[in-house]
Amino acid sequence: MKNILSKIAFILVISIVLYSCSITKRVKDGERLLMKNEIIKNDKKDNSEELSKLLYQHPNSNLLGYRIRLNLYNLAKVDADSSYQEWLKRHPKTEKSLTALLSAKQVNRLGNSFIVAGYSEIFKSLGEAPVILDESRTQKAVLRLKNYFFNQGYFNTKISYKIDSAEYKKAAVEYVINTGHPYYLDSIYAQVASEEFRNLYTKSIRASLLKSGEQYNATNLDLERDRITTYFRNNGGYDFQKTYINYEVDTLNTPQRADITVLIDDKTIKKGDSLIKEPFRIYRVKNVNYYVSDAVSSKSELTDSVRYNGITIHSKGPLNYRPKTIANANFIEPGGVFSDFRRTLTSRSIGNLKVFNYPSIEYIKDSADSTGTTLNANVYLISKKKYSFNPSFDITHSNIQQVGTQATIGMSFRNVFKGAETLDVSVRGNIGSSTSKYRNQENMFFDILEYGADIKLSFPRFVFFTQTDRIIPRRMFPTTNLSIGYSSQQNIGLDKQNLTAVFNYNWTPQRRNNISVDIMNLQYVRNMNPANYFRVYKSSYDRLNEIADETNTNPEYFDTNGNLTIPEGGESFIKDVLTGNTDLQPNEDNYRVVRSIAERKNRLSENNLILASNVTYTKSSRFNLNDNDFYTFRTKIETAGNVMGLIAQTQNNRREDGTRTFLDVAYSQYIKTEIDFIKYFDLGNKNVIALRAFGGIAIPYGNSRSIPFSRSYFAGGSNDNRAWQSYRLGPGRSGGINDFNEANMKIALSAEYRFNVTGPWNMALFADAGNIWNALDNVEDKEMTFNGLSSLKDMALGTGIGIRYDFSFFVIRLDTGFKTYNPGIKQGSQWFRELNFSKAVFNVGINYPF
Repeated sequence: MKNILSKIAFILVISIVLYSCSITKRVKDGERLLMKNEIIKNDKKDNSEELSKLLYQHPNSNLLGYRIRLNLYNLAKVDADSSYQEWLKRHPKTEKSLTALLSAKQVNRLGNSFIVAGYSEIFKSLGEAPVILDESRTQKAVLRLKNYFFNQGYFNTKISYKIDSAEYKKAAVEYVINTGHPYYLDSIYAQVASEEFRNLYTKSIRASLLKSGEQYNATNLDLERDRITTYFRNNGGYDFQKTYINYEVDTLNTPQRADITVLIDDKTIKKGDSLIKEPFRIYRVKNVNYYVSDAVSSKSELTDSVRYNGITIHSKGPLNYRPKTIANANFIEPGGVFSDFRRTLTSRSIGNLKVFNYPSIEYIKDSADSTGTTLNANVYLISKKKYSFNPSFDITHSNIQQVGTQATIGMSFRNVFKGAETLDVSVRGNIGSSTSKYRNQENMFFDILEYGADIKLSFPRFVFFTQTDRIIPRRMFPTTNLSIGYSSQQNIGLDKQNLTAVFNYNWTPQRRNNISVDIMNLQYVRNMNPANYFRVYKSSYDRLNEIADETNTNPEYFDTNGNLTIPEGGESFIKDVLTGNTDLQPNEDNYRVVRSIAERKNRLSENNLILASNVTYTKSSRFNLNDNDFYTFRTKIETAGNVMGLIAQTQNNRREDGTRTFLDVAYSQYIKTEIDFIKYFDLGNKNVIALRAFGGIAIPYGNSRSIPFSRSYFAGGSNDNRAWQSYRLGPGRSGGINDFNEANMKIALSAEYRFNVTGPWNMALFADAGNIWNALDNVEDKEMTFNGLSSLKDMALGTGIGIRYDFSFFVIRLDTGFKTYNPGIKQGSQWFRELNFSKAVFNVGINYPF
């Protein structure tokens, strides 16, 4: 209680201090604090970000109307050192004592120390200086607004402004805009000086962005310049630049109509002391030369050469790469016209090989050509080191693991078979301490041991299926990945051994679009210690114990404390219930609970054999990491068990329940599909709205009545619904009664508003909605299953606030989530009953959640 009262008192004191500060405290006489900008466009208020960001001055930022950063700035001393010196003058005895203790020089330096000026510097860095109205900047904003509307075709825009300074030391600015009527494009002409380029322009005129009848827009004129320049430079215009394109706009002939003439001049070159004009010509590539070296080799040391598919490859001694590999990455055709696109494609293709540093590509005019229109293309490649060593060390934390340390040692081997193949080999080990809930009987602190190894071989082409160029050409960068991995977990849980093998094809149909196909995705999970099930899944054991205590259970199943022994007592009691050796009847709730526990135990403790194939399609409009206005769409479909079923039929091995087995393991059979959509909206000034929608379902059939744990869904955690811990939400409205709650259907929706506080510090307000359900599998409990649209009321809602620190190359975040709507508690208490810090969930994560 004392702690709560002290916190309340602290918050009240801070609030009083902040509110007691006048926001005009740092505003001098004769100055005015800018409180508001208002834009009136054609007699209507316009609050759009597009117009607002054109103004040169903006009021201090506020949070829910309160200018917290301005008040923080006002708490700081303007000149802490001067204040300190004045204080010394008023206290000569104190100055004398300090000088005797330190020295006169050190006493003077105290004015800039953290003790004297530290808190002021902190408040200044976190705060925001008052924005003082500068009328000259207001006038500049008027000019900028006029230019903006002029560029949109409003050639007769009239703009004025008014300054409201009725409040003491405060001002508001009102901009009044009358755009008038816009101008529209009428006739469009072209004057191209070069005959060769005139023919090129005529071929591309249908793709023009300038259309008669559309509103005049300077942005479209600039985009048309880019289009023409790109077209020319991809069709032989080696020395053409955007600056040679100009426009002539005529608005005199017809009211509100503008005639546009596209002017494309000849190039200007210097001869002696004179500048002369020459027509642009179309250039062709004569020779393509590749120079392959290591970081220390010079061009003069490249003594060997190989000619392949029209290109010449120079190297120091015998070439360490198959010529076909380099030729397949080349898109600069000897005899073809110069093309920027082909140069860029070649650069990306070489980068995709992952055995060279970023290539350097230059074009040199052929001195032997009298016409002066041929080029030699030289591509310089520097090989990466053949071997690289990649050690890493991590500290981990999870639901089971209280603390853990993981070390990984990786080695990369490049150009393994001289075809730019890459072999990655890694081994890893982890020791950790489990939470007390899962601690073993020996009660050792480090009671978790995990180790494993992975091997991955990548080919910059398709292997096995080689005749695919017509369907998937080289420009789509086809890649083949073969991988195999093994991991083992001991000392806790079911002591799983996991073997995986993947045969994958990957290609890029268009830039920022990707297709990945797992021809084979094999996973074999072996549980070495299934007898430990009830020690791991304590919730199931506790519920089983309660039922056994209320039932005519064989006394031999209990230990001296009256609990079912593990595993014999629990397993024997389940068997008695299901075979009718107790007084529980199939129509009773407790019987159904025991049956459900038995089915879940069998599913989670049995070995899994999954042989799947899947296709994943990803499309994104994001250009780079700083792009905050984009979307990403990903969809995946996976099917498992069909090939395994054909193999199992030849052996005809069946269990009592009818399931087929392969090597005495029941294989999984299911179909699974997912859709994931992310959309970012850039609001300007580092304000971003991010949205995410995810839906997935896995339906068992044939040889399976449920989905393997490794392929099921869970809810909660730092990248999901942040008001719940991982595996603690759902299924449905069951209330997360199991230790690890999972199901075969999931819906997740998230919205996040991100904004900058100061410097690298950012904050976010978020809302996460969603849940998991069982659907079309062997779970019958209606609280856990999806029963049509009515089950959407089981969608949980978590809201919260996050703090982020941006290191530029990654972000560390702390999100605090509150259970706003909890479908797992009784009706009438589901909304807003858990909005307190005692029930909040804190999530630490790296980078953004989506």
